[in-house]
Amino acid sequence: MAEVRQRPGRGPGGARDPQDKESESENRLDGETASDSESRSEFGGSSTVQTSDDTPEVLNRALSNLSSRWKNWWVRGILTLAMITFFFIIIYLGPMVLMTIVMCVQIKCFHEIITIGYNVYHSYDLPWFRTLSWYFLLCVNYFFYGETVTDYFFTLVQREEPLRILSKYHRFISFALYLTGFCMFVLSLVKKHYRLQFYMFGWTHVTLLIVVTQSHLIIHNLFEGMIWFIVPISCVICNDIMAYMFGFFFGRTPLIKLSPKKTWEGFIGGFFSTVLFGWLLSYVMSGYRCFTCPVEFNNDTNSFTVDCEPSELFQLQEYNIPLVLQSVVGWKTVRMYPFQIHSIALSTFASLIGPFGGFFASGFKRAFKIKDFANTIPGHGGIMDRFDCQYLMATFVNVYIASFIRGPNPSKLIQQFLTLRPDQQLHIFNTLKAHLVDRGILGSLEDA
Repeated sequence: MAEVRQRPGRGPGGARDPQDKESESENRLDGETASDSESRSEFGGSSTVQTSDDTPEVLNRALSNLSSRWKNWWVRGILTLAMITFFFIIIYLGPMVLMTIVMCVQIKCFHEIITIGYNVYHSYDLPWFRTLSWYFLLCVNYFFYGETVTDYFFTLVQREEPLRILSKYHRFISFALYLTGFCMFVLSLVKKHYRLQFYMFGWTHVTLLIVVTQSHLIIHNLFEGMIWFIVPISCVICNDIMAYMFGFFFGRTPLIKLSPKKTWEGFIGGFFSTVLFGWLLSYVMSGYRCFTCPVEFNNDTNSFTVDCEPSELFQLQEYNIPLVLQSVVGWKTVRMYPFQIHSIALSTFASLIGPFGGFFASGFKRAFKIKDFANTIPGHGGIMDRFDCQYLMATFVNVYIASFIRGPNPSKLIQQFLTLRPDQQLHIFNTLKAHLVDRGILGSLEDA
């Protein structure tokens, strides 16, 4: 009889040997499928990118006698206090510094994500990936920040001839810049590596969508008032800290496989702590105009101002306590700011939905078998590791303001009205006058 040859690793009938299955399974990355392995070979071998924390030597010596668990606890705690202190400092320095910091954080987060992609991509020595990535970052920032400048600094833009021209053709210029990058990408395509290059093209654009768009929304929230910037960010920070604390001391029940160290005890404890923290922080900040007034640009002094008459949102109101709770607390009414009610929605989102930004980042890191995006902050990883939940929060706050808070802005309408030609101003004036007379409003004002 002819000898029946079997392929290595297969049993009788061509079936794969169970031990080989287990061995192959162990060698794959978490959650990796066969197609993932094939993709890795196309990308030039393993896509694994390893990072490590560079803990300062002084901390290593001071904590050398502790176990790794408690050493990590102290390192994270000390660096967290340092970051909170830095956060207070930049708030004190004002809106312009805050916007600059947001821009710097955006660039660093983009760099960390793109670097992971480049470590996969550079094996083939294909042209222009990093150059095009940074070029597209420049284009998208030019578009978004140009829109912001035109919207919030309208009078200044109209006053300066170069700015007025750039503002008038802003979207066309933005499109032309992006189109240039698009053509450069097409010209950079290399035979036999088209799939990889389009993969990295998508990588860059998804990164831009996540990072640049969200940082743009953060700045928009800032212009609505510092409180809309500080409270949401502080709630995410509080939830991150308290979830870690409750999980560290009381955690027993795993929450999600993507983050094995996350526990239900930490998740629930973080939720209640964050809601209480957001409610108290909102009470304190609502009493200060520097936090509640919209950030506006003063054309006379060429500087930002935060002085206004507080809206009803930041004026103490009296609320009746439900009868069920009156016997418990012993009060019939309570005085609080309406913003505190909104803060409950913000802190709830930060506690229940915000962590999913972190889970998303955890899944991304597991896909490439990395511990952190970078090793910028000892014990914490990269900047993106600290801001993965903040970006999701920024979108929610912007949508929340647009849906429930923001109304027409008379000052912006007046600014635009004053830039029109005299005949256009007269036409608007006569139309508005006729409308007010028809409604009987103008006549009543004249009689008064």
